[in-house]
Amino acid sequence: MTKGRIFSGMQPSGKFHLGNYFGALENWVRLQHEYECYFSIVDLHALTSSYEDTKKLPENIQNMALDWLSGGLDPEKNIIFVQSHVKEHAELHLLLSMITPLGWLERVPTYKDKLQQLGQLNTYGFLGYPVLMTADILLYKADTVPVGEDQLPHLELAREMVRRFNNMYTDIFPEPQARLSQAKLLPGIDGRKMSKSYGNEIPFAASPDELRAKVRLMVTDPQRVKKTDCGNPDVCTVFAFHKIFNSGEVAEIDAQCRSASIGCVDCKKRLAEHMVTALADNHARRQALENNPGRIKEILVYGAERARTVAAATMAEVRDAMHL
Repeated sequence: MTKGRIFSGMQPSGKFHLGNYFGALENWVRLQHEYECYFSIVDLHALTSSYEDTKKLPENIQNMALDWLSGGLDPEKNIIFVQSHVKEHAELHLLLSMITPLGWLERVPTYKDKLQQLGQLNTYGFLGYPVLMTADILLYKADTVPVGEDQLPHLELAREMVRRFNNMYTDIFPEPQARLSQAKLLPGIDGRKMSKSYGNEIPFAASPDELRAKVRLMVTDPQRVKKTDCGNPDVCTVFAFHKIFNSGEVAEIDAQCRSASIGCVDCKKRLAEHMVTALADNHARRQALENNPGRIKEILVYGAERARTVAAATMAEVRDAMHL
């Protein structure tokens, strides 16, 4: 049976944290055994809103590759590469932009939302973000895209572009289908959404000692002042992490917290050791890669070479179809 083909990417916008890992990368690691996967560090996408200061891009790209590989992506099973290293992304984006009605882009919900959040960001690149995303997918004729529900409008727009291109020229591209991912949601150590902007994140690269230190800072039930007070796990950040990292003892922890038979300090210690154990393989892979820094460059060069072979073949078909 022929495997389906996946394309997905992430913007290199700063340090990776555990929320990012459980939000997407953990799912990618599972999918690499089921699909032929193209995973791209989409640096061109990063420029659509962060184009003024690009000095940190090389460092962010290197760190993202390190995060992906230490998280379990296999460079032999997957094609892992940097978007801008395959120039065909830009070419297909340009050609698709010629046939994409302006109204299609202006009605994308995320465009309106981000415009309100970011203010005066009236560049073509920002408006044309979905066209570039579509080019990324179509360049490899991916038939499956792992997305969250908030990204479904982007994928539907990609399918509209496929239908328009195929009807106008030649039937080249498959319509990509969504593979909805049920991401595990982790709060930050203060109970809010985990975010670098809040300073409440747990870095994916954290060492065992750093993990333990972060767990010690986690907020617990604010009504539980003394160890003898009964707690409410439903409002406790530590308990939310137990559900992810210590699922086998969740019922026990829940009962012990409510009956005050375990204190918050001991509860945190138990969580920290489970987290250290769960992330031990990731940490070991990271250390091995950090001890061999040239390996990451080799993997990205190798991935770009493999990606370019497929991309060049697709673009030959596109140019022929458009009589270019």
